[in-house]
Amino acid sequence: MARTRLALSMGCPSGVGPEVAVIAAMRSDVDIVLVGDFGVIARAAELRKVAGHFLPIDDPSSRSSLPPGVIGVFQPTRSLAMSDARYGKPSIAGGAAELAWIDSACDLVSFGAADALVTGPVSKEAIVRSRAPGSKGFIGHTEHLQARLKSKDVVMAFYGEKFSTALVTTHMPLAQVPRSITKSAVAKSAYFLGDFLLRLAAKNHVPKLAVAGLNPHAGEHGLFGKEDMRAIAPAVAEARARFAKEKRKIEIAGPVPAETAFRLAMGGQYDGVVAMYHDQATIPMKVASFGEAVNVSLALPIIRTSVDHGTAYDIAGKGTADASGMRAAIDLAVRLVNADAGSPRRAKRESSRKRAPSRP
Repeated sequence: MARTRLALSMGCPSGVGPEVAVIAAMRSDVDIVLVGDFGVIARAAELRKVAGHFLPIDDPSSRSSLPPGVIGVFQPTRSLAMSDARYGKPSIAGGAAELAWIDSACDLVSFGAADALVTGPVSKEAIVRSRAPGSKGFIGHTEHLQARLKSKDVVMAFYGEKFSTALVTTHMPLAQVPRSITKSAVAKSAYFLGDFLLRLAAKNHVPKLAVAGLNPHAGEHGLFGKEDMRAIAPAVAEARARFAKEKRKIEIAGPVPAETAFRLAMGGQYDGVVAMYHDQATIPMKVASFGEAVNVSLALPIIRTSVDHGTAYDIAGKGTADASGMRAAIDLAVRLVNADAGSPRRAKRESSRKRAPSRP
């Protein structure tokens, strides 16, 4: 089997992204190219005592010619002044650069120079304040990548050792959530989380998926709200029918009261839970697997995984950042690449690829 090739965007230069990237990239079983500022990467490598293992490359496809133990750094932007990459103090220049690194790493995957995208933590505020192309209204990797890749669908999900969870709505005010809970939106999240579970399932294992209710006790048959009956229950039926049509075996329950769904998932009864809004998913996921859960974007034409933590400006530059989350993101990306090997999904991705970009 060919070695998996990953493009890893290092995240905000003022946070812990570069630090966890240089630590997690030190492995011999995967070909990784870091996308970011070489000076910032070198600083992080010095901080974590792995200096000398990183070299700048002009062509991302050339990393196979690097000496063993050396990792290529592709820098598609001008070098940052260290004053724009001060630890704990994100800058406008840094915000523009980290967005450009996301875009470049994404393009390396969509053009075929890498098999999957792994992303480090970014500063949404710094990106928006930069006013760089594509920064207006930036609310996160998930939505930005959907727009860049012109993908019809995207589903934010989180993978953990105990269970996985997907969101129906993502970054929006809580007051807007009820009107956004539609049959089509819930069915889409249920389908793509189910598809994700099937891709990772052990042989002969039938995944079990719960679709959480929006309201307390899943609405108590309309006593506490109508969304559970109006949208969620029909969506569960639609997702079941879609898998049945595809002749793929998966069990889907719902709507299940959210507290029950996540409690049973923690105990191993469910492999995944579809949540209706951001914190309904992230609170139990971070309680169960903080620092080691993986953010994964489903339904995109490429594989994308990420750490589940932020920039951690309070510890940036101290040399104490835990790279477990980045290691987990790399591990999941590799699993998904291998799971898709030889599948129609992989063939479709490869048929749509173009020539990879080189450094300007």
